[in-house]
Amino acid sequence: MTVRLTIIGLGKIGASVGLALAAHKEKLTRTGHDRSLEVARKAKDMDAIERVEYNLPASVEGADIILLALPADQIHDTLKFIAQDVREDAVILDTSPIKTAAATWVQELLPLRRHYVGLAPALGPDHLDQQSNGLANARADLFQHGVMAIAAPPGTPAEALQLAADLVTMLGAAPLFADLAELDGVMAAAHLLPQLTAAALVEATTSQPGWSDIRKLAGPPYARTTSALGADGTAALVQAVGHNRENVIRTLDNLIAALQTLRTEVAEESTQPLSARLEHLLTTWEAWQQERLSGDWKAIEIKGGKIPTVGQVWRREVGEYLSKLFRPFNPDAERKK
Repeated sequence: MTVRLTIIGLGKIGASVGLALAAHKEKLTRTGHDRSLEVARKAKDMDAIERVEYNLPASVEGADIILLALPADQIHDTLKFIAQDVREDAVILDTSPIKTAAATWVQELLPLRRHYVGLAPALGPDHLDQQSNGLANARADLFQHGVMAIAAPPGTPAEALQLAADLVTMLGAAPLFADLAELDGVMAAAHLLPQLTAAALVEATTSQPGWSDIRKLAGPPYARTTSALGADGTAALVQAVGHNRENVIRTLDNLIAALQTLRTEVAEESTQPLSARLEHLLTTWEAWQQERLSGDWKAIEIKGGKIPTVGQVWRREVGEYLSKLFRPFNPDAERKK
C-alpha cells in the first residue's frame, strides 16, 4: 500500500521534496499542482512528480498527505479552496513561516479530522548559500544532512506525527519537534528579520542624496546583505509579518538595540570597545557557520530551551496512543474507522 502525496506549489521547495521522494516510489505516489501549467509540466518532466493535476480541488482528492509549499500569502485561500475535498484523516503539511496562523486556518476552514502539521525546512549544508528560488533551483539533495522542524497543535494524532517524521527522514533531513508558538519565534528571527533588515538597509542607502554614487560602488557586501529582501516576495513577507507581529516586533527591537550599541561605540574616540565587539561577533558568526555547515546538531535552542525529542513530543501530545507510535501508518485502516 503506497501513501498518496499531493504537492501544491512546485517551486524550489515543493519540487525538491518531490525529487527527493523519487527514490521512494515503492512507498508513495506523487501528484503535483501549480498555478503555472508550464511549471507543473516541467516538474513532471524532471520527475519531481508522477502526475499533474491542473484542477486544485481534484489534486487533493484521496490524498493521504497534502504539502502546501506556498508563500504565506497563498496559504489561507488555498486551504479555503480545497477544504471540502480533503479526505478524513488526511495530513496537511506546510512550509510557510507562520505556523500558528496556518494551524488556526486548518481548524477553522476544514472539517474535523483533518490534521495539520507544520514544517520548517532548513537547506542542507551544501546549499546554505543558495538564494535563488523557482523550479530551476530545485535539487533532490536540497535538505540532505539538514534539519526540519515539525510543529503540530496539541492533540494531533500520533500517526500524523509519525507520517511527518517519516517524510522528513526520506528527504534526508533530521526531524526536530517544536511548539507552534516557539517555532514562530524562531522563524521571526531566522527568516523574517533578515528580510526586514535588508529592507531597512535599502531604505537607508537609496533615500540618501549620495545614492547616485553609492549605487556605482556598492559591491558584494551590499549585494549579499540586501539580497534577502526578495526571498519571499513582498506580499508573502507582509502576510507573514502580520500573522507573527509580536515576535517580529521583539526581534526588530533587538536589532535596533544592537544598532544603537554599535552607534554609541562608533562615536567613541577609543576604538577598543568597537574592535572587541566586532571580534566577538565575528567569532560567534564563524562558530555558527562551522556548526551549520557540519550539520552535526546535538541540540537546537529555541527561546533558551531545546526542541523536544521525538519521544518527548509524542508522549506529551498523544499519551495513551504511545503504544501505536512505531506501528506503520495505514491510511486505509484509518479511513475505515
